[in-house]
Amino acid sequence: MSKQLERHDISDELYVYKQDNSERWYARIKIAGKWIAKATKQKEKEKAIAMAHRLQMELGILQERGLFVSSKRFRDVAEKAIKAMQSALDKGTGAVSYRIYIQLLHKYHIPFFDRTYITSIDSEKLRAFDLWRAEQFGREPTKSMLQNHNAAMQMVFKEAVDQKWMLAAQVPSLSTKGAESQRRAHFTPEEYEKAFDAVVSLEENSRKEKTRQIRELLIDYMEFAVYTGIRVGTEMDNLTWGDIRFQTNGSAVQFFITVTKGKTIKHTGTREIVCREEILSSLQSLRERFPNRKPTDKLFRLADGSTTNELSKAFKKALTNAGLENSPHGDRSLYSLRHSYITWQLLAGVNMEVLAKQCGTSVAMIEKHYSHVIPKMFSKELSGVDLGDATVKKSIRKRSEKHLNILKEKYKEWEAHYKKVGCI
Repeated sequence: MSKQLERHDISDELYVYKQDNSERWYARIKIAGKWIAKATKQKEKEKAIAMAHRLQMELGILQERGLFVSSKRFRDVAEKAIKAMQSALDKGTGAVSYRIYIQLLHKYHIPFFDRTYITSIDSEKLRAFDLWRAEQFGREPTKSMLQNHNAAMQMVFKEAVDQKWMLAAQVPSLSTKGAESQRRAHFTPEEYEKAFDAVVSLEENSRKEKTRQIRELLIDYMEFAVYTGIRVGTEMDNLTWGDIRFQTNGSAVQFFITVTKGKTIKHTGTREIVCREEILSSLQSLRERFPNRKPTDKLFRLADGSTTNELSKAFKKALTNAGLENSPHGDRSLYSLRHSYITWQLLAGVNMEVLAKQCGTSVAMIEKHYSHVIPKMFSKELSGVDLGDATVKKSIRKRSEKHLNILKEKYKEWEAHYKKVGCI
């Protein structure tokens, strides 16, 4: 905290003072019943007094024109904006993206701008922030990253304008010029099997029971992500037993999942996705762990009913052990499982419009991020050579393949349970 060393009163509504952290004088001006601090940028007292009179006059004119604002420091405004977003999330009315904005503000914007007055943030200050942020990233951020950063910043500016701490005209423009989006890191079917085995190995060698449960849950989480294309995070984490249903026709069975929360739900509404049968063994595993399940119970939880945020960490450890953490297209993460699903489905010849609806995205986004896959979709037509299904290896984990016929015999049991309690 800075300490006031010297003060010179000019009038009841104006005085200049010095602090122990600066050689220059500051002015305190009372406007509309509020005291405002302004830097005079002067070392000499007489010059500082003259500047204080000038600042008082300028603020008075702004007040007469209805343009006066009592500015706040960035940290204070940002924390108020964060509080508002968190409140909206808690009530279920906030956008899913609010969580991202809150994280970005805490990690980047508040540390950099901190006690800078919100009205002092101009293009020069923003350029300095861009350079600092690039150093934190270790690379140039992509356009999509910048869009999230800018949206977070706009929430702060909006709060400042709403609270009359700055004028709309004072909000600076934010640049979205960044590196072009790169291809999405994914797994080949063989790499996925290797990653799966690495997680199984971790589970078998767990020292603590809770750690084992987290890794056990991760196995099922992976299977759902890579065989449904559901977004990991909000979409996956909010799935309940009541969101899953299936239909039978003789020996044929189709599973469906209703996605009710996630990135695009606000714009597209809930969506129903079709599951691959490879998730059957994971469903059975989950059913066995939770015999007293209810339709409203979360699907992915530990034995005591609690949820965990350790899945990403456990997955990263498994990838490191398997030598799969890095790829030519960036670091892999749990989200790479969704990218793998989309890539595999494209290679299998699934129509892009159908795939876009299944994944809650657009054809344009698929074309943008998976354009490298599209030529392979027409390899037979382009090369004149038919390699059968050698170019698209179907990935079925051994556990699923081994128990597939046994599980099909359980469908009547699952159907009876659904009719009784409302979930399989």
